[in-house]
Amino acid sequence: MASDWYEIAKRLHKFYEGKIEVLPKVPAFTQDHFSIWYTPGVAGPSRESAKDPDETFYLTWRWNVIAVVSDGTRVLGLGNIGPEGAYPVMEGKSLLFKALGGVDAVPIVHRARDPEKFLELLELIEPSFGGINLEDIESPKCFYILEEARKRLQIPVWHDDQQGTATVTLAGLINAAKIVGKDLRKMKIALIGVGASNIPLYRLLKLIGVPPSNIVAVDSKGVLHSERGDIEKLKNTNPWKYQIAIETDGGWNKLRGGGIAEALDDADAVVSATRPGPGIIKPEWVKKMEKDAIVFAIANPVPEIWPWEAKEAGAKVVATGRSDLPNQVNNSLAFPAIFRGVLDVRAKTITDEMTVAAAEELARYAEEKGIHEEYILPTMEEWEVFPRVATATALKAIEQGVARLKLSRDEIYERAKTIIQETRKKLEYLFKTGLIRDIPEEVKKMIEEAKKTHK
Repeated sequence: MASDWYEIAKRLHKFYEGKIEVLPKVPAFTQDHFSIWYTPGVAGPSRESAKDPDETFYLTWRWNVIAVVSDGTRVLGLGNIGPEGAYPVMEGKSLLFKALGGVDAVPIVHRARDPEKFLELLELIEPSFGGINLEDIESPKCFYILEEARKRLQIPVWHDDQQGTATVTLAGLINAAKIVGKDLRKMKIALIGVGASNIPLYRLLKLIGVPPSNIVAVDSKGVLHSERGDIEKLKNTNPWKYQIAIETDGGWNKLRGGGIAEALDDADAVVSATRPGPGIIKPEWVKKMEKDAIVFAIANPVPEIWPWEAKEAGAKVVATGRSDLPNQVNNSLAFPAIFRGVLDVRAKTITDEMTVAAAEELARYAEEKGIHEEYILPTMEEWEVFPRVATATALKAIEQGVARLKLSRDEIYERAKTIIQETRKKLEYLFKTGLIRDIPEEVKKMIEEAKKTHK
């Protein structure tokens, strides 16, 4: 049961007193060392940074550090639990950035609920960081903050609940389409849930060539279309959803009513990012989809339909958000690598084209390993995928003219690979020498019991 994992996590968080710390990366033992790193020596790099702020990318850790920022208004499946409630999650995100991408990340939780105050905060802290990862912000506020921050800041801004989920979902769809022998750009796709993840996914699908008329979108009130009763209200309260309603206009069947059941009728693929199930998507609805259907039910902790139910109903490829089921759509496959890439070329932003390049490289890596119905995406343990995705992202940044550094493919790849490998070696060394303490034996037993129960 999930409650077992909650208790284990509580015990270990208290045991370790947090998950990350700051360590020096230079020798700091003698008076000479301190004279270099602090006063009087530090005045030299300070003068250089004052003359040219971009020098901070070469003279400080700014080149490799990002802020993980949240107001705690939509944390995991817990909802609006505030900044303190969000803190363990942001710290965990920072851990993943370092462990998987070699990226230094600082968790920042705050009380700036108003979007303009939130944006002001980002502008004020910009000089300290090489990038911003937004996290766990309520919808539709999250869309406005991301759009505005990308305009106002000269460093990459990313919202993982939007772009991260969309990136990995797109990668999965690319390979799922190959398995069922269909052209993704010609497939009929149903998007169930029009929130933080499916709105950017819609944008990426358009970017790779899927016509809006091939997409039907369903929110909590039913199918989106241009004649829906609340269309004018949507125009003002949620222009992102409004745009989808106008452009898709009920999808390939020009639906003017109905909900999930009607949207799945004759669909080739469905991507559902709604609320935890099961039962949100019913097997009888999957039966009405096209032959060899693709079903992505990515709500956590329980998917909208169990994979075996979808398979029995005729689905060929099924993905969820869970690590204990095949084909996990996991944001962690994207954000550490994408930030590794943009930081290494000092990019000023992360464009949708860069996101597509990352998704395509994720898909390519899995395809080279040998995709099948239960393997359409890499796993977090396949660390070799991260420098490859970083390279693809960085090269697209250079191509689009948003990178401060212009490096070759080999230079980018070797740099990313070296940083990630060195991080892994440091962690392994600290653990082997006992500087990172092992998990207590009684908690290890609890973990084994929880895994048995979970299965």
